[in-house]
Amino acid sequence: MPGPGGDRRSSPAPAPGLPAPREAPAAGAPHVAVVGAGAFGGWLALWLCRRGARVTLVDAWGPGNSRSSSGGETRVIRGMYGRDGLYTQWVARALVLWTEAEAQWGRRLYHPTGALWMFSGNDGYARASLPHLAAAGLSAVELDLPSAAARFPQVSFDGVDSVFYEERAGYLAARRSCRAVAAAVAAAGGEVREVAAAPGAIAGGQGRGGGGEMAALPLSDGSRLGADCYVFACGPWLGGLFPELLGTRLRATRQEVFYFGTPPGGGATYGEAALPVWMDLGERVFYGIPGNHHRGFKVADDSRGEAFDPTSGERLPSAADLDRARRHLARRFPGMAGAPLLESRVCQYESTPDGQLLVDRHPEAGNVWLLGGGSGHGFKLGPALGEYAAELILGGGLPRPELSLARFARAETAAPISQFKSGASGAGQPGKP
Repeated sequence: MPGPGGDRRSSPAPAPGLPAPREAPAAGAPHVAVVGAGAFGGWLALWLCRRGARVTLVDAWGPGNSRSSSGGETRVIRGMYGRDGLYTQWVARALVLWTEAEAQWGRRLYHPTGALWMFSGNDGYARASLPHLAAAGLSAVELDLPSAAARFPQVSFDGVDSVFYEERAGYLAARRSCRAVAAAVAAAGGEVREVAAAPGAIAGGQGRGGGGEMAALPLSDGSRLGADCYVFACGPWLGGLFPELLGTRLRATRQEVFYFGTPPGGGATYGEAALPVWMDLGERVFYGIPGNHHRGFKVADDSRGEAFDPTSGERLPSAADLDRARRHLARRFPGMAGAPLLESRVCQYESTPDGQLLVDRHPEAGNVWLLGGGSGHGFKLGPALGEYAAELILGGGLPRPELSLARFARAETAAPISQFKSGASGAGQPGKP
């Protein structure tokens, strides 16, 4: 991804339990350069290594850095996805892979707290999810309001019409995961470099059948990175790297996250042992995560913010968003009213017009793949998405049409919507064949 900085070839410290770096890939193995060491690029690089490719993973500021959409402390993992059953399937697969990674690397990454879903008004998103959850071996149960209040007395269900509880949901350690995955890439024989990359020139015919190819990537240290295939999985920078192709279709928006202090000893009431992660869908969508490695009670508004530059944007919270978060916290968790702000973060979503992911070849360069459009919900899917994309890239498969660039033709300049909205309405419908 773009940005200043020299080339650092020192890989992240190996995670406990990782094997020693293996021998180099066999002669003749395809060389794949992956730009971006976040949840998508890191897991893709690891799967490519596992399939025998020679891999170079580059990131301008390193895996899990504070500018990235995969940085920060925690991310929700949940299987409830409305009508978008593909993502529920991928969450089920990702849960297996996250659990395997914990055992292999000796690091706790997945915290199974469960998820409390609260709906004020239409709960079609939850009801459309239920058959997909059951088919994937996951589960969610509806709780009547008295039962929900008895089970979670910390929560005020004022204005809530329906409640669901998803058992295997929870949260993931975001920054720690990115660094652990990058260390696993290095241990598997890949090269991990802290250096910025830009697209190379594209020469040749136009379109997939025209034989166009991208040349070596210019790097911020003045060198070039040549490979057989290039994958750009660089989150909020992806639209800027390919402005003519993605500039109006992939937008980075400013998103503010707040961590509030619990009362003394409040972990027993407001920590992850007592409360699940929660989603509150009403006029706006708020979500929160208790615990967060003792960083505070996390509260965030999922509404799309204003346009944001992930490289040079100032990451200071706004008074308006802080006030909105405080008011929601006090309404839904009365015992937290007046809680002090401990920390705040300004990160970003990189959203597509329909809230769905992007996995496709570049239309003018057959040796280039684009992965992105996390749209505020992609982190959890990293292990499964990486597995899927590695199969496409090395196996020569065709991407799913609902994740392709072609779908943007009908939403050329539409403002991005959240997956909560598209999953409820069926727009995109990646769960359909």
